[in-house]
Amino acid sequence: MRRTPTNGNGVRPIRIGTRGSALALAQAEQVARALAAEGRPHRIVVVETEGDRRAPDTAWGEGAFVAAIEQALLDDRVDVAVHSAKDVPTEMDERLRIAAYLPRADPRDALVAPAGSSVASLDDLPPGAVIGTDSPRRSAFVRAARPDLVIRPLHGNVDTRLRRLDEGEADALVLAVAGLVRLGRESRISAYLEPPVVPPAPGQGAIAVQIRATDAPLIALGAVLDDARTHVAVTTERDFLRATGGGCRSPIGALATVDGDRLRLLAGLAAEPSAAPVVDAVEVPVREAYAAAAALGARLLAASAGRDPRPAIIVARPRGSAGRLTVELALRGFASLPVPAIEITALGPTADLDDAVRAAMTADRTVVTSPAGARSLARHVA
Repeated sequence: MRRTPTNGNGVRPIRIGTRGSALALAQAEQVARALAAEGRPHRIVVVETEGDRRAPDTAWGEGAFVAAIEQALLDDRVDVAVHSAKDVPTEMDERLRIAAYLPRADPRDALVAPAGSSVASLDDLPPGAVIGTDSPRRSAFVRAARPDLVIRPLHGNVDTRLRRLDEGEADALVLAVAGLVRLGRESRISAYLEPPVVPPAPGQGAIAVQIRATDAPLIALGAVLDDARTHVAVTTERDFLRATGGGCRSPIGALATVDGDRLRLLAGLAAEPSAAPVVDAVEVPVREAYAAAAALGARLLAASAGRDPRPAIIVARPRGSAGRLTVELALRGFASLPVPAIEITALGPTADLDDAVRAAMTADRTVVTSPAGARSLARHVA
């Protein structure tokens, strides 16, 4: 019979199973610190997954970063499995359960330009710029905002993709803010992509602590480590994902936020990776979160098929800039029909604009009537 070493007090350390990537180890260390704060001895056990063994330029499938660690848990080679919550399949082995979600980091995606670039938004990218991402979700929503952009699958861990970006293989990347922050790469963020424009993957930014369903002591410990608001939010996002029939590789985004006893769920879906996505939102009491996730999933599926029964409002804002308005309309019971009747084109310096900038810099007050105008003025001043 295999015996697990104990510490000097005869207490067996809790074995934390994780992938061996820098990001996975950083997440495992967060769990280790949480256990240490509860006075529990522990050690980290690295488990190789299918996702770690894949060729550098191949896409990963459902559960690629999870299955091997789950098996180690079932085989009693580890006591706790640590996952990025967004990687955990919606259908989980009934012998396992999520005991805790640690407090969530920033769930948004980030636009990352090459080192030294002045790019500060999607709008700043030149026409036809190449975006490196292997995510169908990010591809669908970025292309909805900027149809002219070219999507190029770019695989590898975060540092590998940053190196390939700086070597000229793409004009920008889309990466999770949380991963960049956990790796100390926050300075590489060029712009934050707001959820109405690029809804995050369900569970993005959250760390899931998985255990065996029969392990009563760790179930009790998990209750101590668990962040209740994160747990409710991520569970709701996963309920939405399940309601749409999607998985972690689907072009589907969802973000739930909890404020007191209210929950707000924003979600987006592209019926196919190349289809125009639809974005919607709902706000309900927390106790109605599951029903709201299921109803919103059904509504988005219907809307993506052109069967949305709600009254629709034509939104004539430029392509990619209507996301927040679409969400606010959804919260008030309206569907949005995007008709980008306005196109914003960046012009070079002109005498009129030079005169306007000079006047603005000497005036007591200057009124700018749109976000696009403010960005244009700021760029021209710079």
